Amino acid sequence: MRGIVCEQVEQFTMTELPEPVLTPGTAIVQVKRVGICGTDLHAYKGNQPFFSYPRILGHELAGTIVEIDDQASGLQVGDQVSVMPYLHCGTCIACRNGKTNCCTDLKVLGVHIDGGMRERICVPVTHMLKTEGLTLDQTAMLEPLAIGAHAVRRSQLQAGETALVIGGGPIGLGVAVLAKEVGARVIALDLNAERLAFCRSWAGVDHIVSAMDQPLEEILALTGGELPTAVFDATGSAKSMTDAFQYASHGGRLVFVGLVKVDISFHDPEFHKRELTLLGSRNATREDFDSVIRAMQSGAMDIDRYITHRVPLEEMIAHFPQWLKPESNVIKAVVEM
Repeated sequence: MRGIVCEQVEQFTMTELPEPVLTPGTAIVQVKRVGICGTDLHAYKGNQPFFSYPRILGHELAGTIVEIDDQASGLQVGDQVSVMPYLHCGTCIACRNGKTNCCTDLKVLGVHIDGGMRERICVPVTHMLKTEGLTLDQTAMLEPLAIGAHAVRRSQLQAGETALVIGGGPIGLGVAVLAKEVGARVIALDLNAERLAFCRSWAGVDHIVSAMDQPLEEILALTGGELPTAVFDATGSAKSMTDAFQYASHGGRLVFVGLVKVDISFHDPEFHKRELTLLGSRNATREDFDSVIRAMQSGAMDIDRYITHRVPLEEMIAHFPQWLKPESNVIKAVVEM
């Protein structure tokens, strides 16, 4: 079968791969859609933590089951499924406490182990969701949007609160739309005017703020000088993550959704004065996938607009470098098979 391997930094190869082997408790999925996310872009550029080469990328997956070993799962051949790509051990302290998303021995498809940028993949039946009633595009987008759902759930955001979402990329958009779903007033902050406009039109945020034009002063004005009670940074930028501390209210929460491969520091007296809560948000759980499915079914997410670029598998290598350029205006790129 065909597949694409990231051999090393900035080097992809289209190659013939061995067929996956069915094992107890697994299914073979014919991959139909692969979403491209920041993890893939960072891996290609050599900036992704927890990563080694060579690697088959791809963890935002939609497909159909072509072979299955476990009939007790309720899944069967022909079912359309989304893959939850976080393979957890089930026995560590995180797993025992229901935090399978941050398992101490977590293996993420396309990061720690080979992913789905190939025609077929073997997946545990425990890590598939039947997506009857959703399109293939919607099914592939469950995973990136579930990351936003998890961040919102981690924050314990409530209706009536003011939330600031920093970063108008695909993950930030998911945070914003799901924050709106719980009834929060949402402010979006970004450097890019076009992304801010998309945040308003796609996620329905209440206010947009340019990071280029005295953002703190504008956010203070929008909040009556009190600042947002929940701040989400989805940029993966060390400078943005450092700056984010200043935007949270006294007694507020700061959630790092984006990941960066450097140390982050903050001014401790200011941190203590505000009694801030700093949270990391990693991956997602089944509960988060389910909340995105409900939001999609309610019509809160226009996936046709969220996906801005698409190519067949055989053209992915040629197009991938262009998706790294800001002028390409990529929100979400998808590979079709």
